[in-house]
Amino acid sequence: MDYKMKIAGLERALPLCPLNDKLQIGAFVMFGDVALTEACARELLKKAPAYDVLITAESKGIPLAYEMAKQRGGERYLLARKAPKLYMRNILRCEVKSITTAQNQVLFLDGDDAEYMRGKRVLIVDDVISTGESLRALETLVTQAGGNIVGRMAVLAEGEAADRKDIIFLEKLPLFDKDGNAL
Repeated sequence: MDYKMKIAGLERALPLCPLNDKLQIGAFVMFGDVALTEACARELLKKAPAYDVLITAESKGIPLAYEMAKQRGGERYLLARKAPKLYMRNILRCEVKSITTAQNQVLFLDGDDAEYMRGKRVLIVDDVISTGESLRALETLVTQAGGNIVGRMAVLAEGEAADRKDIIFLEKLPLFDKDGNAL
């Protein structure tokens, strides 16, 4: 089963994936969809507050953050990684529980990136905001680094996240029952 929707002016079919025996989500994956990534970045930038740097979490937010930075002239963007890398120093970390992964994850931010964002206006971007747990982890990392959060953006707000007043998004993505009916 698929859920058809228009995102940034483009029609897409999102496959429905079961979370449990009663609930399904529409799988939104921008990887490999260049036209969608470019269109979403363009539309989000139209709604974005003034910012100095943007940050996303590995991995599905990477193409979006890259394209937003590119469309603004090739500026630097920051990435919270799912695992520390050898080049990272003075690492900041925050635990996160996402609905799309089975166990808790940890996000890591390189100390040089943390220093870069200190005192700057930081825009958090992601592909989908659902429970808000990944967003909360990014907020924690930005705060630990001394950045000033000026906005939280996503392409889609899933379920109750669409009722939040503190996020900016392009479209609402419903949750689905076991039969594929939007809730």
